[in-house]
Amino acid sequence: MAGYKEPGFEARVKAANEARAKAVARLKEKPPLPPEVLAERAAKAAEREKAAAEKREAKIAARQAEIAAREAKLAEEALAKAAKAEPTEAERKAARDARYAARKARKK
Repeated sequence: MAGYKEPGFEARVKAANEARAKAVARLKEKPPLPPEVLAERAAKAAEREKAAAEKREAKIAARQAEIAAREAKLAEEALAKAAKAEPTEAERKAARDARYAARKARKK
């Protein structure tokens, strides 16, 4: 019984060329698609693209609305912070005295 003989380079090239030729022949045997089917596929592709474009536009609009809302909130917070007046010296002293009194009350 003869052992396995590994194919040489020429044999592998020949096998690859035969396989390629067989695949091309199979593709050539296939009948072309009717124009109605091609038109239907093109219409479906256009519908998918239109839906994707609408979805992208909606996503962009939502993102812009979110950014605008965030900016409005930041502006409102900045305005509220600016409107909040600094406590006067007397108010700061009263708050400090209240903290001091509370600390003394806890120790008792």
